[in-house]
Amino acid sequence: MADTIKYREITPYVWEIPRTGGMRVPGLVFATAGLMERAGREKALEQVKNVACLPGIVRASIAMPDIHWGYGFAIGGVAAFGREQGIISPGGVGYDIACGIRLVRSDLSADEEADRLPGLVHELSRSIPAGVGRGGDIHLDRRAMDRVLSRGVSWAIEQGYGWPEDVDAIEDGGCLQGAEPALVSDRARQRGLSQSGTLGAGNHFIEVQRVEQIYDGEAADAFGVFEGQLCLMIHSGSRGLGHQICTEQVKLMAGASRRAGITLPDRQLACAPIDSPEGRDYYAAMAAAVNFARTNRQVLTHLARRSFEHIFNSSAERLGLDLVYDVSHNMAKFEEHEVDGVNQTLCVHRKGATRSFPAGHPSVPERYRAVGQPVIVPGDMGTAPYLLKGTETAMSLSFGSTCHGAGRVMGRRAARRVINGHQLKTRLESEGITVRAGRTSALAEEAPEAYKDIDEVVETCHRAGLSQKVARLRPLGVVKG
Repeated sequence: MADTIKYREITPYVWEIPRTGGMRVPGLVFATAGLMERAGREKALEQVKNVACLPGIVRASIAMPDIHWGYGFAIGGVAAFGREQGIISPGGVGYDIACGIRLVRSDLSADEEADRLPGLVHELSRSIPAGVGRGGDIHLDRRAMDRVLSRGVSWAIEQGYGWPEDVDAIEDGGCLQGAEPALVSDRARQRGLSQSGTLGAGNHFIEVQRVEQIYDGEAADAFGVFEGQLCLMIHSGSRGLGHQICTEQVKLMAGASRRAGITLPDRQLACAPIDSPEGRDYYAAMAAAVNFARTNRQVLTHLARRSFEHIFNSSAERLGLDLVYDVSHNMAKFEEHEVDGVNQTLCVHRKGATRSFPAGHPSVPERYRAVGQPVIVPGDMGTAPYLLKGTETAMSLSFGSTCHGAGRVMGRRAARRVINGHQLKTRLESEGITVRAGRTSALAEEAPEAYKDIDEVVETCHRAGLSQKVARLRPLGVVKG
């Protein structure tokens, strides 16, 4: 039972779950005492222990302060596996493959343009398709879909959806290598055909924001942000295509685990050896979904820039609508990390966790290499999003990972039972936040009360050294599905 799990604080904000039973490595959780206690009550620590039992896991089964219960891995879970002995697991990536976040800056002052912001939010809601299963105006034929799945954002740029320089501000240059479109089923393709450039529902959003506070002037300058600035944040993923890929692969992995003789503490951790046929096929299909998700956010950015142009009667270039960065939260990736003094290629699973690479790392865009990778952490409509930067400490403690958001404390059904969407909308608007949503029940599901305290989560990562605060933002308007 989760309430019997033993753990101890080994340094401030870092807790260890010692090896017991079938655990091959200890658990390592970054949290305050309060966040740790909550994670135990929600059975998330039990999932950290379960992941520690998987073959080939390296160093520790890790969890971020926004940890909460998920499918297989806890959301907020990080685990790295050696390429020769390790496994790859859809439960360590999740159903919304490459769900992620991007931040767009501007040259505009939020205070000076306050009167135009309600109109901007309305225009964003009008021009960007949002909602469960909602399609958009871009319909891909099979050939175009293959290019999206294999090439990612470069396809979108060639079609006029954005600027060539956007690619430099996207993790992996907007394309995860190794994708194989032929491994994406007809059903998955069908679900994605009209969903490029669509927001979706759940916790996905487009948010207009004001930069409230700068903590690190050097990094803020490098990222192009300043106090009082008007910014835009986009949160979406691989939509129905990614969900379908995960659904299909989870079924295939159950048989692969049995054939490989892997004993699972939880069947939701179904997996395959990395270099097995099933492991290679999952990675290739997942990479295709990653490229679809990044293309989706790229097209969303193009639509958002057009909305700005309409409201401000100026070009996106003159408005300074540059992409700061785009980073994904749900992925498995091959990366080089030092383990016991030796560089190794590891398959790093991040499920509800953000890559947080330090200054000087070759994977950080050259424009940011002197200060570190931008890390974007969204809030939840009424609370503060953050812009952070990656650290060397994260490389040594968490395989270059940090938190991805606040983390839920209340399930969606529970939130709908206790929170009135209409009243929430009225409250947010009384606080100066313009809200546009297709369903008020969707607002209730994503209410600030349904999440942990984002300030506590970010401060934990900051003090533990997983990422460093650069700027705090404030929501001014939000579009939800």
